[in-house]
Amino acid sequence: MKKTSPIRTLARLSRLAVANRVSGIYLALVGGAMAVAALEPLFADNPDASLIWVWPALFTFPAFGFVAWLGEGGWGGDAPAWFLIGGIVLSALVQSLALGAVWRGLRDRRGNRGSLSAAN
Repeated sequence: MKKTSPIRTLARLSRLAVANRVSGIYLALVGGAMAVAALEPLFADNPDASLIWVWPALFTFPAFGFVAWLGEGGWGGDAPAWFLIGGIVLSALVQSLALGAVWRGLRDRRGNRGSLSAAN
């Protein structure tokens, strides 16, 4: 059996997480939500401006739930911002990898006949 190098495995996983349409759209959605959340407190004068960070967390929720649980356990509910933002980024990458794997599985199952549409 041929052994693959760790660098090739890492390159294959990173391509699966970033270099396909579904993962790219998902990462753009999460990145856009994070950009809006970072810029909104600069332009808002209401005290609820920090609630905008709910949206990036909801977009990454299944994986971010674990991060929130770790923050609750480690800091008792007062997790630092770097932990939560890093958790959103890491959750988005993990879910992007899962979306890429599902996309590849569906495309391989169909025999690479083109895009997945109802017309095929």
